[in-house]
Amino acid sequence: MTSSAPAPPGRPAPTMRWFFLGLSGRISRLPYLLGILFLMAVSGFIIGRLASVPEQSGAAAFWALVALSFGLLSIWAMVAISVKRLHDMNVPGALAICLFVPAVSFITVIVLCLWPGNGGPNRFGKDENRPAQ
Repeated sequence: MTSSAPAPPGRPAPTMRWFFLGLSGRISRLPYLLGILFLMAVSGFIIGRLASVPEQSGAAAFWALVALSFGLLSIWAMVAISVKRLHDMNVPGALAICLFVPAVSFITVIVLCLWPGNGGPNRFGKDENRPAQ
C-alpha cells in the first residue's frame, strides 16, 4: 500500500500495518477491494492446508491454531479497512458495526466497494490512502 511518491513533510507514509490494523485515515475503493481479496486468499490458503492434513496429526493442530489466530486477526483487519473506507466517504467509522449483522454485512461490503469517496480533504484526513495526521 505504499506509493512511489514520498510522503509529504509531516505526513506519515502508509504501511501495511496501518492499512490492516490502524483506524485513522482514509482509503479509496481499490485498496479496500484488494485488502478484502487478500484476506480471503490467505484464509482460503489456511483452510486448504487445514483440510489437506490428517485430522489427528500435529499438523492439523498447528493449522487449526493458525486458522483461529488468522480468523481473529482478519476480523480486526476487516473492521479497520472498513472504518478507513467509511472515513473516505466522510461517514463515521462506527457504521462498520454493520459488518456484524449477517443480513446486512454482504450489502455493506458491496456498497463500500462501489460507492465513491469524497474528493479532496474531509474531516478524517487530507489525502486518500494515507494515515490521518
